[in-house]
Amino acid sequence: MIFRILLSVTVLFASAMTTPTWAGSKDHVFFKSVKGTWRGPGEIVAGKYKGTKFVCNLKGAPKAEQKLGIALDGTCRVGIFSQKMSAIINHSRGKYSGKFLDGAAGEGLDITSGRVKGNKIVVGINRKKLNGAMVAHLQEPNKLNITISVKVQDQLVPVIGMTLARDQKVGSAR
Repeated sequence: MIFRILLSVTVLFASAMTTPTWAGSKDHVFFKSVKGTWRGPGEIVAGKYKGTKFVCNLKGAPKAEQKLGIALDGTCRVGIFSQKMSAIINHSRGKYSGKFLDGAAGEGLDITSGRVKGNKIVVGINRKKLNGAMVAHLQEPNKLNITISVKVQDQLVPVIGMTLARDQKVGSAR
């Protein structure tokens, strides 16, 4: 279950970073730029599932309502097993909130904070006693590196690493 939760955090922001420069309201630009299809591999680098490799196919789009935010749907695959992924993130009055899967009340995670700075976004994640952060860093226009870390004692320990590429043939938002 922790694998599925951490994987869902990774996939949300994989679809979100699409442009290396932020003009105007950085949050508005960030959320507006999620349209597109992202694909790529990842690996769990620490913990019980260390060494587990996976591949995700995700589609991100602005939220259907007129609110500032994003919605994500897609799947991630480990071997022959596929897991549906979904997420919603909201930005209102300078604060981030949202959920992965069905949120911490179900089998997912809650988004408790966030900040966009340059070509990176950092969000706080929470599920009961699990606290952590996700950093998505756009290093090239269509390449995104993502790291998910969990808090162990007083340190953030990286547990998932992922590199995604924007599918240039379908849904490119350049």
